[in-house]
Amino acid sequence: MRVRPLILSSLGLGCALAAGALLAQIEPGDRGIAPVNSASSYEVTGITVDVAARDADAARTAGWREAQRKGWKALYGRLHGVPASAAPGLPDSTLDSLVGGIVIENEQIGPQRYIARLGVLFDRARAGSFLGVRGGQAVRSAPMLVIPVLWSGGALTALELRNPWQAAWARFRTGSSAIDYVRPRGTGADPLLLNAAQTRRPGRRWWRMLVEQYGAADVVVPEASLHRLYPGGPVIGTFTARHGPDGELLGQVQLRAADAAGLPAMLDEGVRRLDEIYTQALRQGGLSPDPTLVEAEVAPDPAEEAPAEGEGEIAEGAAAVAQVLTIQVDTPDVAAVGGAESALRGVPGVRSATVQSLAVGGVSIMRVVFDGDSDALRLALAARGWAAEGGAGSLRVRRAGAAPAGAPPPTP
Repeated sequence: MRVRPLILSSLGLGCALAAGALLAQIEPGDRGIAPVNSASSYEVTGITVDVAARDADAARTAGWREAQRKGWKALYGRLHGVPASAAPGLPDSTLDSLVGGIVIENEQIGPQRYIARLGVLFDRARAGSFLGVRGGQAVRSAPMLVIPVLWSGGALTALELRNPWQAAWARFRTGSSAIDYVRPRGTGADPLLLNAAQTRRPGRRWWRMLVEQYGAADVVVPEASLHRLYPGGPVIGTFTARHGPDGELLGQVQLRAADAAGLPAMLDEGVRRLDEIYTQALRQGGLSPDPTLVEAEVAPDPAEEAPAEGEGEIAEGAAAVAQVLTIQVDTPDVAAVGGAESALRGVPGVRSATVQSLAVGGVSIMRVVFDGDSDALRLALAARGWAAEGGAGSLRVRRAGAAPAGAPPPTP
């Protein structure tokens, strides 16, 4: 008999083991949780088996075989949108070659009986041809940036602090989902950029910068609200699926855990339910990327390009075609970032100005599309009270009279 790798989940007795292994990898004080890499496998969970045999080992082997058969039918039906009973059957020898692991969620082993709740991992590359999915890849959504928001104890948090809701999304296996989730680790600049306050901002300027920074096309905001009836008692969780910068409501579900020990299992189920809501929205065409998050460069109208008589003397000798310039701006605080963007967009000839690299308290980098060269932009900024240095497609900009980033403050 071939031995397959076993993966202990966070349900039942495996919850403490998984939590201990996770904490062992993260040193105290660190932020964030690394998401599970599940791009190479499909996962089917919650398969119940009850098998009797001559001894415990035979009952367990028969239970795993039955879980493989049930998992295959459930996976085929989920990917093709048909009932599991309509899925074609495969021999056990073929399923053995497609299965990459068995996830033990809960099991009871007797002398001649095996009762368990299992999960099955199918290798994506090998199972793709049997599933009718070319190359092992199903139709998936555009990349969606995930910002998990948790309401608990009167506090609203996202990635500012490590929390159980973020941990549930980190251990969720996204390989078998139709949604292409982009899950941040919660380290580095993530707590500053992807905080709970950002999910309530309707402005598109920061959202465009975030989706570009994380390689996404849109954003989903799964929310979890936890209400404890009394200390150590039942926990009621309300899970809400939101989409887009405006927080479009797609669906809501409510679950209940008997006590704090069942909280991880309830959160895992909440993630699975919200994934089903997002998948259903994708099939109905309601998860399309927000067009306002893509800053398209519109070709100028030829009639508007011709300057009127007496105009065009501000940037005499400037090139007629637009150039992409790199601007380094001193940004001691967030307000300085917005002020620099507003000042650059107010210069005649500037088509767009976007933040490429944000460094609050240091030097941020911006990308500017300008109808002219760097010398013309430097003169235009100087006329508006900005000091600009450099050339050849790159400028260092700061307020006239302001000290450079890193210099000591002047004596009052």
